[in-house]
Amino acid sequence: MKRESILYVFLAICLTFLLLSSGCTEQQPSGEGGEVRIGVVASMTGAASTTGKDIWQSAELAAEEINAKGGIYVSGLGKSVPIRLVQGDDESTREGGQKTVSKLITQDKVDVLVGGYSSAVVSAHQAIVAEYKVPYIISGGSSTSVSHRNDIDTSYMFFHRPNTDDSGEASILFVDQVVRPALNGKFGFSEDRPLKLAVIYQDSPFGKGQLDAVKNVIAARNLKIEIIAEEPFKMGESDFRTVLTSVKAKNPDMIYSVTFLNELVPMTQQARRDVGLNTLILAIENNDDPDYYKGVGIYGDGQVMESRFSPYAVPRGSTEEATKQFLANFDKKYGGFAGMMGAATYESVYITKEAIEKAGSLDKAKIRDALATLSMPQMMEIMKGGVISFSPDFRESKFDLYVVQLAMDPASGEPRPFIVWPDNLKDREFVLPDWYTPGSS
Repeated sequence: MKRESILYVFLAICLTFLLLSSGCTEQQPSGEGGEVRIGVVASMTGAASTTGKDIWQSAELAAEEINAKGGIYVSGLGKSVPIRLVQGDDESTREGGQKTVSKLITQDKVDVLVGGYSSAVVSAHQAIVAEYKVPYIISGGSSTSVSHRNDIDTSYMFFHRPNTDDSGEASILFVDQVVRPALNGKFGFSEDRPLKLAVIYQDSPFGKGQLDAVKNVIAARNLKIEIIAEEPFKMGESDFRTVLTSVKAKNPDMIYSVTFLNELVPMTQQARRDVGLNTLILAIENNDDPDYYKGVGIYGDGQVMESRFSPYAVPRGSTEEATKQFLANFDKKYGGFAGMMGAATYESVYITKEAIEKAGSLDKAKIRDALATLSMPQMMEIMKGGVISFSPDFRESKFDLYVVQLAMDPASGEPRPFIVWPDNLKDREFVLPDWYTPGSS
């Protein structure tokens, strides 16, 4: 063999090795290889791992259902292709999120991203998504500082969740319309007496966003609610006794807690069991999860929670059948029920299917455009106008939110939620628990 031929063979071998090791063999859109790749950003480890597991399993269930019916039809390819999920563990940290999102985009070559939970974690990897222009349906990251930011291009990001302003407003309207009148009536307080509210919040964009929303709603509507304490804590905290003792000394009528699931369980238990703080705790929707009800036990009795999806309190009406079917399918596959973040991610996979079929392509810009003009029927969560769509300004979907109150269920030995607000959805009336003690008059 001539020297030149040997050199050419050697160079060809080297080039093939480089292509394989660098992943260049996967540069083509994944649909051309026969699949749609969806990267699922979930906290599989770390402080939010309970929720991360819920996100991943719900995405997996949606993908299996879609694939069982033939996959996603891509008209530009002239065929249907299956979904392949790629798991991205953000480790419940900013750095972990940056690392896994970068890998999902540059190495796994995903067509779309779904998921994302903590606002702090999501905000840290948004710049990577903006740089590579990958459609991202975010089912967490509720702080407006995530969806309303203007320092980067967020046009490929779509937020399938209420923002902190939405959930803060619903929660405070419930306090003003329901809790304050009940308090005044039972204890004979004057109508002019403001309800005394203590806010215990995660020291993160999520927590600070909720705190700002609460303050803004109270001020804008001139409500008779006074914030008497603002107590931050670090994400992942499990001992709240010092904070709760400080709050107790200020005699609140109620606590507004901004937590993750693994934080709310010990906070609720320690308030009554360890500190003797017999007051209502109002939690936020991300805690409406079977693991909260199982973990909190008797100390959850009587507590309240703003919600948009509950595994045990299914609103009657247009979404009831779909919700019960989802819960039954999830229970059959995994045992137990999914929580709110699972439901939102399950819907996000179906939103991805709808957008790709509308776009007729796996071109990321076309998928983005399809998401921007999306209008599909609501699934399990009750949407404004009965449809899932994204606002033209910040690409946020809009929900009809509600509040549940927990009551002990003798059969399970766990508390169970019942919708108590608003009137058109409620199952029963809100009641002040027998153990409840108001703040000083």
